[in-house]
Amino acid sequence: MIDRRSFLRLSGIAGTASVAAACGWDGGAAVKPGLLSLSRLNDWVGGHLLYSPSRLARTYDPSQRSSGLPAYFISNTVPMLQDPNAWRLSVSGMVRTPLSLSLDDIHRMPSVTYTVKHHCVEGWSAIATWTGVPVSAIAERCGMTPAARYIDFQSFDSGYSNGWDLASAMHPQTILAYAMNDRPLAPDHGAPIRLYSPTKLGYKMTKYVLSMTFSEQRPGGYWEDQGYPWFGGM
Repeated sequence: MIDRRSFLRLSGIAGTASVAAACGWDGGAAVKPGLLSLSRLNDWVGGHLLYSPSRLARTYDPSQRSSGLPAYFISNTVPMLQDPNAWRLSVSGMVRTPLSLSLDDIHRMPSVTYTVKHHCVEGWSAIATWTGVPVSAIAERCGMTPAARYIDFQSFDSGYSNGWDLASAMHPQTILAYAMNDRPLAPDHGAPIRLYSPTKLGYKMTKYVLSMTFSEQRPGGYWEDQGYPWFGGM
């Protein structure tokens, strides 16, 4: 069964399929029914035809911020660290220098602030301001190896995770955010760190991040493994 989130995101797939066929994609199993086939086509179009690693999402003046941004997590209650001071971001995998970064370590790195529109796959959007460290800066610091193609982001929200392709993760607007609307990130929005990028749909932005692992193999994800588009781009 295709749930409402997947249906909303993939409802225009017929037109997309025509474009893909014209550009050389043979369709594979996309002619078969089911969300996974539609998701595969959506990913191909998003990654090969629509996405630009250098095109920036539109930014807004902070005065245009929405009154609120809905919180979302999969745990029964808001995920909270028993000892926030003990939290560390683990960076490993295909890197020359594995890292274990405290929140203070991350705060000391060069930061990016922007006000952008957040898009949820369910159809709503909201404008907010985000501050954080570019994922590209983390990749440079750990010495990501040339063979790395993906990053697996893991969280402490009941095993929630997301896999990202390297081009999307290295986009200049992809950050590990620690502040929202000029205030430290709140627990219900992913504290202490959440992945953020205005080039992706909300379910791709891992909250409560614990680790990021560089790999050559494409990782899955909480919703992606249930049939949501893996690329999840705007």
